[in-house]
This record gives sequence, structure tokens and C-alpha cells, in this order.
Amino acid sequence: MAKITIAFSSILILLGLASYFGASAANPSVTALIPTAFGVALLGCGLAALRPSWRKHAMHAAVSISLLGALAASGRGLSSLAKLAADGDVNTAALAAILLMAVICWGLVAMCIASFIAARRRQAADSNGS
Repeated sequence: MAKITIAFSSILILLGLASYFGASAANPSVTALIPTAFGVALLGCGLAALRPSWRKHAMHAAVSISLLGALAASGRGLSSLAKLAADGDVNTAALAAILLMAVICWGLVAMCIASFIAARRRQAADSNGS
């Protein structure tokens, strides 16, 4: 999971940078870099998880950060979608980046949970088989 976390973090970093530098405005909003901030935090967790003695704590931190990112992006994305449906005055590029961040973060949360469950089952099987 450490390498997967690093891959997901890289995607978030690139998403934030592309949102910021690809903005059509002459003065892009610094909030476009929010995915990059989450990506950098996840990158740190992924790199820490490469060390076996830190793996469990680093991956729990990674899933926590990813869950916060998923909830924040989902909430912001849903409110922007509602605004878009009401009057249509929404930056669609920003909305796409928000929704993409939500999907990426939810995907990492799901993969981490599946990994935690599999590890728990392996641990139980090893203790029963010994």
C-alpha cells in the first residue's frame, strides 16, 4: 500500500499544479493548490510506510488524511454542483478538479480499508494456524 499511496499522492500533486498553472485567469486562486497540499501530506505518509517499523502508523495517517480530503472535496463538490444546477455560475474547471480530488481520495480510502481488512484476516489466520 505504500507504493499505491505514493502513486495517488503524485496524482493529487499533479492535479493541484495543473489546476493552478492551467487556470485561465491571469491571477489564479491559491485554493487550486489544495489537492497538492493533500498530495504532499500523503507522499510523506507513503514514504514513511516504506519503512516496515513505521508502516502501520503511516498508513493509518494516510487513510485519515485521504478521508479528510475526500470529505472536504465531496462537500465542496456537491455544493458547487447544487449552485451549478441553480444558476450555472460555477467555474467548471475548478469543479472538475474538486470532483476528481474527491474520487481520488475516496479510491485511496477504499483501497486502504480493503488492505487493513486483508491484513487483519492474514493475522488471524496466522495466529489460528500456529
